[in-house]
Amino acid sequence: MSKMKQLMLASTLAVAALSAGTASAADGKALYTAKMCQTCHGAEGKAPIMPVYPKLAGQNKEYLFAQMKDIKSGARSNGMSAAMKAMTANVSDAELEAIADYLSKVQ
Repeated sequence: MSKMKQLMLASTLAVAALSAGTASAADGKALYTAKMCQTCHGAEGKAPIMPVYPKLAGQNKEYLFAQMKDIKSGARSNGMSAAMKAMTANVSDAELEAIADYLSKVQ
C-alpha cells in the first residue's frame, strides 16, 4: 500500500473514531431504544416494568444525566443500580446526555 493510501486510511479511521463517541440530542430517542432502556423503563420512559424502577419521562435533563453518570461510575449504588451499571458500561457520556435530553422532552 502506498504512503498516500496509508495516510488517507489513517485519517479516515481517525475521523470515524472521533465522531463515533459523539451523539446529538436528535439521537436520544434512537439511543434509548438501541441501548435497551425501554426493557426496564418502558416505552418513552413512561411505564417501568416494576414499581421500584423510576419513570424517566419529563424529568430534568441535568438530573437524569447526573444520575446515569453516577450509576455508571459507581458513585450512586443501591440494590437496584447493579443492573443499570452493567447497562451503561458501554454507553458514552455524550450518548447518556442525548438520552437524558430526549427523556426530558417526553410528555
